[in-house]
Amino acid sequence: MAKIAISSKEHPAVISKIEIILASAFFIFCIFGMPNKSTCKIVDFQNKTKRMILFGTIVNVVTVLAGSLLGFFFHSRLPERIVKIIFQAIGLFTIYIGMVMAMKTHQILILIFSMVLGAAVGELIDIEKYINKFSEWLKRKIKSTNETFSEGMITAFLLFCMGSMTILGAFEEGTQAKSDLLIAKSVMDGFSSLALASALGLGVAFSVIPLIIFQGGLTVLAAWLGNLMPSVVVDEMSAAGGLMLVGLGFSIMEIKKIKVVNMLPALVFAVVLAYLFLPK
Repeated sequence: MAKIAISSKEHPAVISKIEIILASAFFIFCIFGMPNKSTCKIVDFQNKTKRMILFGTIVNVVTVLAGSLLGFFFHSRLPERIVKIIFQAIGLFTIYIGMVMAMKTHQILILIFSMVLGAAVGELIDIEKYINKFSEWLKRKIKSTNETFSEGMITAFLLFCMGSMTILGAFEEGTQAKSDLLIAKSVMDGFSSLALASALGLGVAFSVIPLIIFQGGLTVLAAWLGNLMPSVVVDEMSAAGGLMLVGLGFSIMEIKKIKVVNMLPALVFAVVLAYLFLPK
């Protein structure tokens, strides 16, 4: 990821009108076109009955878009020193959340091997390169000149989707059709997106694209798997995601640039190793 630029003086010049219009239109569509609980349904593969899912993810999208738009309108009015310290606060909070999540591991060796194997595979594939290409393509399509567009989208996606509430909330909604956790997460993400967008611009708003794919995909997968994933497996996924959040916090605070995106395969290795070596 490119180095984060947080100067508030740069923002007014680098946000295009098309970017504002697209983000605003997307937000309005999600508000007025948001499906209600009767339309957010898929077929439960376990018992063939219809249940409401994805409602929590859609609410999450709306809050992120609302926070991002508010952050954009505030950032041009905030002094540079305020933007900088807000960004540092986000970095510290991210490191703290990551450390708490990492402590959920039941076997430290599983966490170590998950991270090492996941980082190696991710680096060989170079996931970050492809995500950067996608964000740059999106940036060209909307004719944005925001230098931190890609940084904002990737940072926001990792912050919003690597938490235990994402995994637990997606599985709760997929297996029980309950959106409580994801709605609580949505409120937190709304405030976080406001702070991020004040420093990084409207690239944060477009993090809803990978958010829908990742969080919505987990929910659909949970609906298909039912209750087949034990809590210890979810804990190991959360622990691996927590370590990635610590790395993200270091990058946000510019302590050390870490290719967190390339570590995403660690989530898969955490599931596999937990199934193989932990009692269910």
